[in-house]
Amino acid sequence: MLRALLNDEAGFVVSAELVLIATLLVIGLIVGLSEVQHAVVAELNDVADAIGNVNQSYYYTGFSGTKQGGAIKAYTRGSAWADTTDECDDNQCDIACDFPVDEAAKRR
Repeated sequence: MLRALLNDEAGFVVSAELVLIATLLVIGLIVGLSEVQHAVVAELNDVADAIGNVNQSYYYTGFSGTKQGGAIKAYTRGSAWADTTDECDDNQCDIACDFPVDEAAKRR
């Protein structure tokens, strides 16, 4: 029985084929997931640009109320704030990787 088990090679080709197919599927999966990552980062960058383009400036005027004699009864000052362009608005920040840099010589 042990000799029959050692001499049995049925299914060896099927196993090799499955290893090859599994390898190709894993390689394809890695490439596919990398492309999904780049697509998600691009879409999130678009969302960030849209949020950065929202004008958050505001302005409201003051008001006052007077008594019949002309004395001021209540007074509120107005306020204003102007939204300016930030450093990373409109896709000015680079999120991608930098170019490779040569290593310096080792110090002794």
